[in-house]
Amino acid sequence: MILGVTDSQWLFILTGAGWTLILSLLGFIGGTVVGLPVAIGRASDNRFYRFLTGAYVKLIQGIPLPVVMFIVYFGITIAGYDLSALVAAGIAMTLYSSAFLGEIWRGCIEAIPKTQWEASECLALSKLQTLADVILPQAFRIAIPPTVGFLVQIVKNTSYAVVIGFFDLTYSARVINNSTFKPFVVFTAAALIYFAMCYPLSVLSYRLERKLKQYSK
Repeated sequence: MILGVTDSQWLFILTGAGWTLILSLLGFIGGTVVGLPVAIGRASDNRFYRFLTGAYVKLIQGIPLPVVMFIVYFGITIAGYDLSALVAAGIAMTLYSSAFLGEIWRGCIEAIPKTQWEASECLALSKLQTLADVILPQAFRIAIPPTVGFLVQIVKNTSYAVVIGFFDLTYSARVINNSTFKPFVVFTAAALIYFAMCYPLSVLSYRLERKLKQYSK
């Protein structure tokens, strides 16, 4: 027993932390798959595609994440489909992540000088070839630091999944607190675990940003 909390209770909290990492990974992978087309659409010359992706970004960014989780979890259930809390939270995190990652990557795509497009056109490359072979590789390098930085937000925002009963670090800490009545110990431990998961990502983002600045000089 440590600070009035048994070993099995500490293990319960650490298990919740593991599910937090799993949900973070699902949210990032899903956000990447959906966010890249969103970013391309936001930077596209096609007005309809730009409007559609812009409306998507504004809608998702304008709704609090817990509300998105409620809508996904209970809305799909009302439609006749049963979802586990993990699947519902994963879908909600995908929607959330894709909207923000899409905007981050849009800025990176638009940061590439127009002369790159013009030079590619002189080489008789199609717009698709230019995007895939010229623009995106350069934008990818620029996007790495803010993308890694955004991973911190994904990890922390998984805590909202507690509203639909998902078993994560926040949920496990609440359960153990209810049985031990030691909120300071339990939630301080949870805060330190969140910090241990997020701090390396913050450091990595900072270092990547510094390397990018040195490379661009």
